[in-house]
Amino acid sequence: MPAPQGHTAEHYDAVIVGGGHNGLVAAAYLARAGRSVLLLERLDHTGGAAVSTRPFAGVDARLSRYSYLVSLLPPKIVQELGLRFRTRPRTISSYTPVTRAGRPTGLLVGGGERRTRESFTRLTGSDREYEAWQRFYGMTGHVARRVFPTLTEPLPTRAELRRRIDDETAWRVLFEEPLGTAVEERFADDTVRGVVLTDALIGTFADAHDPSLAQNRCFLYHVIGGGTGAWDVPVGGMGALTDALAAAAREAGAVLRTGREAVRIETDGRCAEVTHRGAEGEATVSARHVLVNASPEELARLTGDTPPAPAEGAQLKVNMLLTRLPRLRDTAVDPREAFAGTFHIAEGYEQLATAHAQAAAGTLPTAPPSEIYCHSLTDPSILGPALAERGHHTLTLFGLHAPARLFTADHDARREALLEATLAQLDAHLAEPLGDCLATDAEGRPCIEARTPLDLERDLRLPGGHIFHRGLSWPYAEEEGPGRWGVATAHPNVLLCGAGAVRGGGVSGVPGHNAARAVLEDLL
Repeated sequence: MPAPQGHTAEHYDAVIVGGGHNGLVAAAYLARAGRSVLLLERLDHTGGAAVSTRPFAGVDARLSRYSYLVSLLPPKIVQELGLRFRTRPRTISSYTPVTRAGRPTGLLVGGGERRTRESFTRLTGSDREYEAWQRFYGMTGHVARRVFPTLTEPLPTRAELRRRIDDETAWRVLFEEPLGTAVEERFADDTVRGVVLTDALIGTFADAHDPSLAQNRCFLYHVIGGGTGAWDVPVGGMGALTDALAAAAREAGAVLRTGREAVRIETDGRCAEVTHRGAEGEATVSARHVLVNASPEELARLTGDTPPAPAEGAQLKVNMLLTRLPRLRDTAVDPREAFAGTFHIAEGYEQLATAHAQAAAGTLPTAPPSEIYCHSLTDPSILGPALAERGHHTLTLFGLHAPARLFTADHDARREALLEATLAQLDAHLAEPLGDCLATDAEGRPCIEARTPLDLERDLRLPGGHIFHRGLSWPYAEEEGPGRWGVATAHPNVLLCGAGAVRGGGVSGVPGHNAARAVLEDLL
C-alpha cells in the first residue's frame, strides 16, 4: 500500500469507521483519554444493529429491532464510561413446550430450584436429567467465572487460558470435542438435549457434531456472559445502550458524523487517510490510527486487501406486537412466565438435526426451529402508556438453521414460506392462533416483520447476513497476527474493532474496548 498522498484539512488521533456499539465504545474510551476522535457512520443514526425503532406505522412501541438481549457486555465498560444504562434479569430462563403421550406438557427452567426440579420430573419422570443439568451447568459456570474476565484483558495464549480454567474435563468438553458428544453422554431426554444445544446454534449454522467446533465456540460465548451466562433485558430497549454510548462519546469530546460513508483507507503504517462520502460530497481526513467497526470483508474493501472467505448468516428474525399473550395448550404454565424467558419451538435434539440437514441440502426446514421472548413482560417501558394499559406485548422470534443460501432465489416468497412454517410450529403449542393476537398498525396491517440474512446484509451491510460478521473465534490467540488485544490487522495502525475481531460477536463492546486499549498503548 503506498503512503497517503495529498493534503487533508482535518487530522485526528483516531478515526473510527462505523457507529455501531463497538465503535461508540472505542470513541468514548479514546476521547475520555484525551485523544481527538472522529467517528464516521454511513446511516443517519448511530447504533448499528443495536438500535430501538418503531417498526409499525402509527404504533407507539419501540422494539429492539435486530439484537435484543445483553449478556456479554462487561459491567466494567458500563462503569468506566459512566453509562446511563441498566438491564433487568428475566425471572424465567426458558420454557419448552412438547407433546408427550398425546398430552401437552413442557420444561420450565427458572422460578427457583424447586420449580425447575419439579418441571424436569414432570417431563422426564425422574430427577436424573435435572441432576445432570445441574452438574453440566455447574461446569460451564466455573468456566464462565474464569474466562469472562479475560475478554477485556490482553489476549491469552491457548495454554494460558487452559491453565486459568484449571478443569481438564471442562476443557475437553468445550474446547476439544464436538458439543454433541457431551450432550449425548450427559442427557437422555430429547427435549433436554435440544435446550442445551440451542445455545450453540444462535447465529451459527452447524450440526452438534460439526468437526470444525463452530458450535462449541458459539456455545461458549452464550454461557460465559457476566461470569454466569445470564441473558438480561436492556431497559428501554437495545437503543438505550447505544444512545448512552453516543452521549458518553460526545460528552468526552468525540465528533460523531452520521450520513458519511468511508470509501477508502490508505496507510503507510504510521499515518492513515480515510476518504468518506456524504450528501456534501467527498472529503479526506488523516489520523494516526483507524479503527474499523465493520466486518473483515468491509475492512478488506476499504484497504484494498484480499477479502476473507465469504460469511453466511443463518437466522430468521421476526418482530411482533400483540394485543394479548396467547393461551397455551399446556395449562400448567402461565403464558406470562412461558414467554418471559426463552420460549423454545421445534428445538428438540432430533428436530434440530433434521432442520440442519434439510437446510444444508438447500431446502427450507419442514419444522423450523426458533425461540421467542417477550421484552415487555420484563420491561414495559418500551410500550406507550396506552398500549401497556390495554395489555399489549412485544414478541421477538429468532429462527435457527435459515442460511442465506436458502433465499438467493425467490427471496420474498421463501421468507414468507419460512415465516408461515415457523409460526405454524408455534401455533401447535397454543390454545389459540397467534394471528388472532397480533395487533394492527395505523393502516390496518398485522404488526409483524421478518428479516432474513439477505435483509440484514442489505440493511446493515452484515456480510451474508452473518450477525457475528464471521465465525466466532476462540477467546485466545489462535490466528496468526491477532496482536496483543486481538484487534490487529495487516496494517500496524489500522485495527478491527467490530464483531469480527477476536473475542467479538454479540452486544459486548469488548472489541471496541480492546481496540481503544491497543491504540492507547501504542501512543504511550
